[in-house]
Amino acid sequence: MSHSHDYHEQHGHHHHVIPDQFNKAFLISIAANFSLTVFQIFYAYVAHSTSLLADAGHNMGDVLSLILAWLASLMLKKRSSNTFSYGFKKVTIWASLINALILVFACAVILEQAISRFINPQPVLALDVMALALLGILVNGGTALLFAKGQHDLNIKSAFLHLAYDALISVGVLLGAAIIYFTHWYWVDPIVGLMIGAIIMWGSIKLLRQSVALAMDAVPYNVKLEEVQRYFKALPGVKAVHDLHIWGLSTRENALTAHLVMPDCPCTDEMRKKINCELKEQFNIHHATIQIEEGKGDLHCEHHNC
Repeated sequence: MSHSHDYHEQHGHHHHVIPDQFNKAFLISIAANFSLTVFQIFYAYVAHSTSLLADAGHNMGDVLSLILAWLASLMLKKRSSNTFSYGFKKVTIWASLINALILVFACAVILEQAISRFINPQPVLALDVMALALLGILVNGGTALLFAKGQHDLNIKSAFLHLAYDALISVGVLLGAAIIYFTHWYWVDPIVGLMIGAIIMWGSIKLLRQSVALAMDAVPYNVKLEEVQRYFKALPGVKAVHDLHIWGLSTRENALTAHLVMPDCPCTDEMRKKINCELKEQFNIHHATIQIEEGKGDLHCEHHNC
């Protein structure tokens, strides 16, 4: 039996650390959104606006989420050890999961506030609310663009969604305040809130589902196990493939183990290197462990359902 490990090129000892652009993006976003939250809380009390106060509360949750996502990304720089042989890559998955839960919780709060305001509408200082909502659109929309190119990484994607949804909330607050200013229809504000909450909930559930799957070591959402299996079977000399497992090491890196039955064709170092390169290029699999078998005995995993 032989194991295919290219330690210098494909193995988990090589860390895919957070790019500098996202490191700066996190710092800028955290500072900008914290400042925005302070302003919103102050003017929410001045303008007697519960919708603006709810938006401020959601922004504060986003600040905490951004800090969590940033710290998780920084953990990728930590080297592996005898205890944590894969390093701390898994932290990014847990960060994306927690951020998804925060988004779902924030949606529930928004929907609750909207229903409450629909039952008991209250007058607000519409012009003040419009000004703060416009500021929220600029800050959240601008900082969301800093993460727009990192959608392949769930941790970066969760930060992007937090900021993009905040910008969407601010758009709703602005439109609702504008309508109220001209019509004094105070019930418009909770209606807009319900619509925004429903849209955010739809995207948040999708992110939560993907994060839970990664945390449970499911096949990553951007990898098709059937396609990887077909790739192995098409290799020269491969008669069968079994015990194929694919899971996420982090929100950026995927790992694979597989048993290849090759009775007549030995797997050379050059072939292993070629397989590792193709797995990375075609399937985004960075860490591959391949066991070669001649197929003369029953070498399947003990757990036949694995």
